[in-house]
Amino acid sequence: MAMKRHITILTLLLLIVGTLSAQESASYRFTLEDCIRFAFSNSLERKSMKLTGESLETSYQQSKQQRLPNLSASVGQNISNNANGWSTSGNVGVGSSVTIYQGGNINNTIEQNRLNVERNEVQLERYDNQLTTQILQSFLTILGNQELLNYQLEVLNTSREQMKQGRQRYKVGTILESDMLLLEAQYYSDSNNVVDTRINIENNLLDLKVLLSMDPADDLTIVSPNTDDLDGLKASLPTEEEAISLAMDYMPDLRVSDYDIRLAEKSVDLARGNYFPSISANANVGMGVLSFDGNGNKNWYNTPTESAGISMSIPIYSRGQTKANVKKSRIALQQAQLDYEQAALTVRQNVSQAYRNVVSAYNAYKVSQVREEAYSKSFNAYNMQYQYGSITTVELLQQQNAYLNVLNNYIQNKYSLVMKRKILDIYMGNKITL
Repeated sequence: MAMKRHITILTLLLLIVGTLSAQESASYRFTLEDCIRFAFSNSLERKSMKLTGESLETSYQQSKQQRLPNLSASVGQNISNNANGWSTSGNVGVGSSVTIYQGGNINNTIEQNRLNVERNEVQLERYDNQLTTQILQSFLTILGNQELLNYQLEVLNTSREQMKQGRQRYKVGTILESDMLLLEAQYYSDSNNVVDTRINIENNLLDLKVLLSMDPADDLTIVSPNTDDLDGLKASLPTEEEAISLAMDYMPDLRVSDYDIRLAEKSVDLARGNYFPSISANANVGMGVLSFDGNGNKNWYNTPTESAGISMSIPIYSRGQTKANVKKSRIALQQAQLDYEQAALTVRQNVSQAYRNVVSAYNAYKVSQVREEAYSKSFNAYNMQYQYGSITTVELLQQQNAYLNVLNNYIQNKYSLVMKRKILDIYMGNKITL
């Protein structure tokens, strides 16, 4: 009895823990667009990039204030000992200074910080494109496996009926035992395919949750779009040159490289600014405070002293440091220009290849679509003939396996077309929808 009570208590505890765990997990039903929005809101890397942007914006705003004068106050109190004994004295003052000219470095620094803020925004856009591509690929992989699973379940039902009929026909002696065993083996093979595909879908969903920065324990169901007619993907395809032109205007990779050039130009200006003198102005107001001498006499020194001035610092010789910095910054500018040319060439090549991949994928999809329809009808006909004993078990299973291969190829080509067409849309800056 004691053992039974322990088992009952343990069971109740497990149920409570399971219930609490179920309550903590969330449930989501997402389209592709939902997945992208969720990822943009929850991606830790994206949040980190936005924090970097906030830091760069702070630096930019602070650099604009370098044009303004500063202001500081000072208070001092001294104590000393001499032949007359101890004495104290003090002073207070207020001072301000402002840079009038510094070789343009203040303006150049402000502009450089502004460019850094804008460059980070473009980098964020580039990251969004990369994340969208990964989500799209994962999402379409799940769709493909789900569609394959639906077909596999239909084939499994057919295999189950074939196995049942085979066992009955074997009992009455119309087929050999080997034929019956072949039908059973096919049924278990089809069952295993269903299990494998379901496992693949679960793994695909887990991969998608990682991309979405979603808790793996959450329940995620994806909403399948209508992909029965994909001819519109080809009909809406622009010309190759139009696709390249749109990509050249949009691609964040090129815009990041362009900002790198502009930043390098500012670095040259900053380095050259050290050749020029710097001019600053300053003003101070101060006065003494109550003091005591060694004889205990106290005095007030409240007459303010005022001063103002302009100073100039002229660089004469820096042991070649300024010249070297200017040369290195110009080399960095040349490198940035080369990087832009390489990036432009890469974009043209990638878009051209992506465009041709779409055309090739569409042709492959249309061919596999026709083959799938033909093999589906052929398999149904073979299955009917087998029921009437017109063909052998081996012929039936050969046709069934041929149909499954063609079906798998059709599904792969179908979602390959969608994937490649949407990648081209990303290159062109189009909104990604299904």
